[in-house]
Amino acid sequence: MANYRKLGRTSSQRKALIRSQVTALLANGKIVTTEAKAKEIRKVAEGLIALAVKEKDNYEEVTVKAKVARKDKDGKRVKEVVDGKKVTVYDEVEKTIKKDKPSRLHARREMLKVLYPVKEVPAGKKKAEEVDLVAKLFDEIAPKYENRKGGYTRIIKIGLRKGDAAMEVLMELV
Repeated sequence: MANYRKLGRTSSQRKALIRSQVTALLANGKIVTTEAKAKEIRKVAEGLIALAVKEKDNYEEVTVKAKVARKDKDGKRVKEVVDGKKVTVYDEVEKTIKKDKPSRLHARREMLKVLYPVKEVPAGKKKAEEVDLVAKLFDEIAPKYENRKGGYTRIIKIGLRKGDAAMEVLMELV
């Protein structure tokens, strides 16, 4: 007897389905799916959230110096003529960045194995921007659940689907 539901798919199709559903759940906060799929998705999603909760504060802040191109009021790079050539002018800037410790870096890479890249169109803009779901897990989702020991998702039964009478559920983050 298997320890998972096969969902009527090959292993590669099943893995892709679960990855896409987990990505949608974490990106949007809730999804509508069948009960069998939701129970499989729950295992993966709760594992990712638990990993994020465990590693959320496992970083160090480091100050680094970076060269940044100087820009004018229009946002274009400032150029200077040196030896008859136009050269971009750079300024040295000190930035504080979060440097992951090894266990958090490993957790980040494990999450990236599961999550698909997500593009979102921000309000008032025309171009889609890529959303960093791993950063969202660490910065937004994990702090909400830091005092909770599991049970990060909720499954609410909606009713039977019209086409095939499969039980549909609303799966959401608690």
